[in-house]
Amino acid sequence: MSLTSRFLAGFALVASVGLFVLFSQLIKRVERQYMEATEEPMVDVANILAELLAAEAENGVLKPQTVEKAVRAAHARELHAQIYNHTKQKVDLEVYVTDAQRRVLFDSAGVEAVGSISNKRDINLTLGGQYGARSTRTSTYDPLSVVMYVAAPVVRDGKTIGVVSVAKPQRGVLAFVWETERWLKWAIISTIGLMLLGIYLAARWATRPLDTLAQHALSVSRGERSAPPHMPGHQMKTLAKALEDMRDALEGREYVESYVQSLTHELKSPVAAILGASEILQSPDVPADKRARFLDNIRAEAGRLRDLLERLLHLAALEKQKTLLKREPVNLREVMLRAWDHHSTLAAAKNLRVETEVADNLVIQGDEWLIELALGNLIQNAIDFSPAGGLLKLQGYRLNQRHVLEISDEGPGIPDYARQRVFERFYSLPRPDTGKKSSGLGLCFVKEAVTLHQGTVELIEGDHGKGTKAVVVLG
Repeated sequence: MSLTSRFLAGFALVASVGLFVLFSQLIKRVERQYMEATEEPMVDVANILAELLAAEAENGVLKPQTVEKAVRAAHARELHAQIYNHTKQKVDLEVYVTDAQRRVLFDSAGVEAVGSISNKRDINLTLGGQYGARSTRTSTYDPLSVVMYVAAPVVRDGKTIGVVSVAKPQRGVLAFVWETERWLKWAIISTIGLMLLGIYLAARWATRPLDTLAQHALSVSRGERSAPPHMPGHQMKTLAKALEDMRDALEGREYVESYVQSLTHELKSPVAAILGASEILQSPDVPADKRARFLDNIRAEAGRLRDLLERLLHLAALEKQKTLLKREPVNLREVMLRAWDHHSTLAAAKNLRVETEVADNLVIQGDEWLIELALGNLIQNAIDFSPAGGLLKLQGYRLNQRHVLEISDEGPGIPDYARQRVFERFYSLPRPDTGKKSSGLGLCFVKEAVTLHQGTVELIEGDHGKGTKAVVVLG
């Protein structure tokens, strides 16, 4: 699981539990608040009706006819009261009245029969001088059939002569509760969604440097040349620098070990040839013609050693660079033609023909010396592997905002077994003319130089399946 996923999972778990607990408490509080808000005006209505009944009482006897008439008329009304999102269409408040002996005098809901004795909690508490209120279900199987009752004493001349109780079905009130619950659910779900999106973006922002550093580490592990990434923050910069230092230390150790082994292998042959020739020349009986031939061998092998050391120095300096040390406008046409001029004498010695098709507008930012040296190595390889009287093609053009340089020959091509190794250090194929191998450093140098310019180089089969074509793509 990625670091971002861990952030999201942890936050989602904590947020979900916390918001679930908060939602449960909010729902309980909302329902209670609505009940309290409903009960408070019922107290007012009960006491107002109690005063009306007390005013119409005669000789301590209640006369509920006026209240009964008013309640019946109110129930008959058609309402169109738009209370926010809820439309109230009728009066659902009920009223019932008892005397001081709990005898029912009037019940608008028809629950209590007139003349019967009511032993309800609201009546008993009120007659006992306490606050009388109760909630009762009208149906045992319907949790929404709750009716709230609030009673008030009817007092005349300081004496309680009866009780009036108002009843309010809670089904209408619960509509407001449900609407609030739905709103709370959507609000909390939206909040969780926005918070998850926010934590995702924050986690991506926080872990992006780690992703960049991980990709850099993978590139290093694959042996690719990767520039050290720019890291934000002190800790990330320290981590990136430590990784780069470790990379340099490991590469330096492997570099020295590989160079020592490869250089030792390459030096064995010329050193052995020089030692053998020198031992033979120590004998006074060596004829003059053989002496001259052995001296030529010594000179040739010494030149080979010098060429090897020069190429090693160039390659070693290049491999230490992680980025270009010099950037300037480079005209690739001029560089290509100049590299060809430096090798034209070798081409003339083999009677090679050349065709040049390089566009004029090929200009990039880079190191001119490195590009010219790389192209020179490719041209020399093409000359070495070309048959006498063969044709060389130098081409250059733009393709999809990139600059492409091609050098083609008509030589034997590259064997399949060597295609994956031609850019390895010290790997070389025998020349068709002499059977000798080169230092094996030229193509390695070409790859390093092109990579520093954020480009690619490959050797492919030539046109019509003939020869080899070196393709260099630069920015």
